Amino acid sequence: MVDNDPLSSALSGLNNAESVGHLTQTIQPASNVIGSVLEVFYDRGYIDGFQFVDDGKAGRFEVELKGAINECGPVKPRYSAKADEFERWEKRYLPARDYGSLIVTTSQGIMSHYEAREAGVGGQVIAYVY
Repeated sequence: MVDNDPLSSALSGLNNAESVGHLTQTIQPASNVIGSVLEVFYDRGYIDGFQFVDDGKAGRFEVELKGAINECGPVKPRYSAKADEFERWEKRYLPARDYGSLIVTTSQGIMSHYEAREAGVGGQVIAYVY
């Protein structure tokens, strides 16, 4: 069976592993987008670390969880947001102000909405985590 949205599957797997208390989670297939999202999760303190494992196919990520994720998921459809419009999407996807992060893809790469607001760039909201 073909996976139509690997990012959605990866975030769903992380969410399920966190909810049952697992310490590690394997995400496959690996992609640059998933790697960048995991990098944002690591920078914001939601995971302890992750490692890419080359298995000769698409690869996989081994993620070390720390129990800090209450919920994470993709944003469908991918909404465009200007640098000053992130508050609207915070209200929609995050439970409280300054609690959690939106993951945004910009012309400068994938980053949290806090970094995008600081840099003054907009982009597409692709995921959320809190």
